[in-house]
Amino acid sequence: MVRPRILILGGTGEARLLAEALAARGDCDVLLSLAGRTEIPAAQPVPVRVGGFGGASALADFLKTGGYGLLIDATHPFAERISANAAFAAETTGITAIALRRPEWQRVAGDRWQEVQSIPAAIEALGPSPRHVFLAIGRQGAHHAEAALQHHYLIRSVDPVEPALALANVEYILDRGPFSLEGECELLKQHHIDVIIAKNSGGAATYAKIEAARLLGIEVMMVVRAPAPIVTAVETAEAALAVIDHLFPPAMNRGV
Repeated sequence: MVRPRILILGGTGEARLLAEALAARGDCDVLLSLAGRTEIPAAQPVPVRVGGFGGASALADFLKTGGYGLLIDATHPFAERISANAAFAAETTGITAIALRRPEWQRVAGDRWQEVQSIPAAIEALGPSPRHVFLAIGRQGAHHAEAALQHHYLIRSVDPVEPALALANVEYILDRGPFSLEGECELLKQHHIDVIIAKNSGGAATYAKIEAARLLGIEVMMVVRAPAPIVTAVETAEAALAVIDHLFPPAMNRGV
């Protein structure tokens, strides 16, 4: 019997965990696709392709010509374009698709959140008076800070922000999570941060900055997620594996 072929659109810790679990099972062929936005991506346990597909139709063609039986969207919660392309490709090809989406962070007592719809909206909401801002959104949207030159910015990203921003007061940190609560508290105090701009990415790897803000009474401009495409969604790699077992029962995958 033909082994199931699975395409995972990755770039998240959840995608890696799912790929590891599928690799350990050894009863299906998995390809992990990365967008290529990170210069030195983490090692992966399954074959990897890097780069975009060229749009939704091209992704659909890739799925059909590759004989894939399942598409898993395990991209970052703010990768709206690829998620929309994945939903379109699945619908047009008839190939089953699921989305692995980590739950959003939820406001708890002590949080000082102001929810905003976008990074530009967060920058605008900082107001006219100079503030010390921790721009914890990665490098992709950092250029929006140039719309408000009066603030002092601390920008943390995995890869360098290029080109460097046209800002008089900016510091860069290159680092990759997970981050500790103690370390985040020290970072915020050292740089005199009074507001954080963050995306509601969910997950544990970068939540420490939200906890630290709560403990220190720091305001958070929380960029909310856009509405997700209508695709069957699960929240954990374990739940995704359960769906895969339902679609491709293990006895089918042994080729007997």
